[in-house]
Amino acid sequence: MRLVIKVGSNVLTRDDGKLDITRMSALVDQVAWLRGEGHEVILVSSGAVASGRGELKVSHRLDSVEQRQLFSALGQAKLINLYYDLFREYRIPVGQVLTMKESFATRREYLNQRACMAVMLDNGVIPIVNENDTVSVTELMFTDNDELSGLIAAMMDADELIILSNIDGIYDGTPGSPGAKVIPEVAPGRDLSTYISREKSGFGRGGMLTKCNIARQVADEGIRVVIANGKRDDILKALMTSPATTLHTEFTPNPDAASNVKKWIAHSASFAKGVVRINSKAADVLRGDRAVSLLLVGVTAIEGDFEEGDIITIADESGSTIGVGRSSYGSDEARRLMGAHDVKPLVHYDYLCLE
Repeated sequence: MRLVIKVGSNVLTRDDGKLDITRMSALVDQVAWLRGEGHEVILVSSGAVASGRGELKVSHRLDSVEQRQLFSALGQAKLINLYYDLFREYRIPVGQVLTMKESFATRREYLNQRACMAVMLDNGVIPIVNENDTVSVTELMFTDNDELSGLIAAMMDADELIILSNIDGIYDGTPGSPGAKVIPEVAPGRDLSTYISREKSGFGRGGMLTKCNIARQVADEGIRVVIANGKRDDILKALMTSPATTLHTEFTPNPDAASNVKKWIAHSASFAKGVVRINSKAADVLRGDRAVSLLLVGVTAIEGDFEEGDIITIADESGSTIGVGRSSYGSDEARRLMGAHDVKPLVHYDYLCLE
């Protein structure tokens, strides 16, 4: 089984915001156990900023981006070295993969990343993935490593994504309040919006709403998702050996999973370079039961500048988004052929992801 395990900042940090090396060591012990049981593991690990925060006293005030860049530059080196030393006790090699949101924007970069991690796994190396905070800026950053782990899980065709946080799962009320219980299973399509707090917690950038949205999207792509408490002793072992008695929330996978290309497109909506507006007839056809491509005859307007192969958003006459897809044309040629019959589709069905 191929597992992507995301370890959040709130799991790896102590109350003072510094790295919890004891907890980190315990997680490495469990990952080594998983490897011994025959599982492939990709580790998406936060903790670089926490690791770097204690390395340097800053003599002047820094804004939030400067702090993140400085502390992550210091901390990432310390973090990967700690992982290296801990896994070396088990003779397990590890490799560092630093990535950015833009690296998922084009199919070429997406495939390059996948090939890199695939060759690592083929040779028994655990990829340890984190966002490259030293060069990322606020508007181009992942929401947090939950989003990154979802992208990695889809890209690497993982069987399961395990998100370790500092609570036991999705609750049917406010965690800690009388009567509030963990929801053990979330079926596709179940509405959890009334249960989810929008508050962020501790040292992470995201919150439970982000985790829930990512979990649902990844499960819709055919991957089982588990949210559990990474501060519980031997949580990974318990999830594997006695899931029925271990507190967690599982998002059950959609059996009608999308292709690898469509998984990439589904995760690439935020990278869209333009908007294509279509008439009501074309919108009805796309929303119908048949598998169809988007033809230029139904296009009424093209906004933005894009090249062949870029991701574009498809919207109906009212401006509502229907889906996203990979354009077969550049924007100039698409405008010239807008409304034309008997030309290749603007977006082929194989590269079309509808909402």
